[in-house]
Amino acid sequence: MGSNTFGTLFAVTTFGESHGPAIGCVVDGCPPGLELAAEDFRHDLERRATGRSRHTSARREADEVEILSGVYGGLTTGTPIALLVRNTDARSRDYTRIADRFRPGHADYTYWQKYGIRDPRGGGRSSARETTMRVAAGVIAKKWLARRHGVRIQGWLSQLGELLPDGFDPAAIEGNPFFWPHAPQVPELEAYMDALRKSGDSVGARVDVVAEGVPPGWGEPVYGKLDAALAAALMGINAAKGVEVGDGFASVAQRGSGHRDVIGAGGFGSNHAGGVLGGISSGQPLRCSVAFKPTSSLRLPVASLDVEGNPVEVVTTGRHDPCVGIRATPICEAMVALVLMDQALRHRAQCADVGPVTPRVPGQDRPTA
Repeated sequence: MGSNTFGTLFAVTTFGESHGPAIGCVVDGCPPGLELAAEDFRHDLERRATGRSRHTSARREADEVEILSGVYGGLTTGTPIALLVRNTDARSRDYTRIADRFRPGHADYTYWQKYGIRDPRGGGRSSARETTMRVAAGVIAKKWLARRHGVRIQGWLSQLGELLPDGFDPAAIEGNPFFWPHAPQVPELEAYMDALRKSGDSVGARVDVVAEGVPPGWGEPVYGKLDAALAAALMGINAAKGVEVGDGFASVAQRGSGHRDVIGAGGFGSNHAGGVLGGISSGQPLRCSVAFKPTSSLRLPVASLDVEGNPVEVVTTGRHDPCVGIRATPICEAMVALVLMDQALRHRAQCADVGPVTPRVPGQDRPTA
């Protein structure tokens, strides 16, 4: 299986399956001298993890990171950083009854067509369990970006099914299991998810991410555009079906006179472009949005085929998220961080001698919903 490595200078290779003994990654290209310890990964892995509320899968993994290489005396050495997370709560028996049939909406059928063999235990390599290691690698990128460039990355759930935030308070995002930016609505979201779970159905979601402090100049035209790299990285997350940068599809109905971001001595007058112009960062906050489809693993029966081509009925039992988007915020943040760190190193390699040029237009100061 190819295509398991992401990035150019800051490259991340992940390995492992949902119900295998462990999952892991190798991070290559991290500069030396960055302080790094196993405890650094705990916060973001807990934010991504299942089993932390009744609104996600009941699977409860320890998600303890083992650093196998690339760190000495608490500092990165510049050599490959190998990270390992052992699976401690896999229940492969949940998939015994559907091991020979294809779950509609899943990768079962396409993996079978491509490889002629598949791991039915939780989807194997196609499981969102793999994103644990993206988040772990993202921790390294976040830490380096913050210390080297002052970059801050914040994501939140901006839509759950048909529900939208009634307000935006950045301080509320980390205070609830939905990463929702308007605390008074949390009881409504709780009731919504309780009803959805009882019905046996699922729903989609939207996650927004803002990266502040990104210097102007990152990204490469024509085929290395920053927004193109972000789109590819975010679309590579399980269940992602759409990515927007800046105003995205809303730009279709806008006029050019209003969409263009006016530049003045005090900064940009707006940020419809989402912090990217011509594929290169402008110094404004970088704004991305990701749409996630409803979960396909349902206890509601559905028609399908087995591996012999016979019509069958599929009922998926086990532990599954009624909305994968609820846990997607730290994953989206991680992918943005990985793209930005790779682009920062690529920019440094070619254009470090250029240095700051004038005029240097100030960016905006805070994320906007």
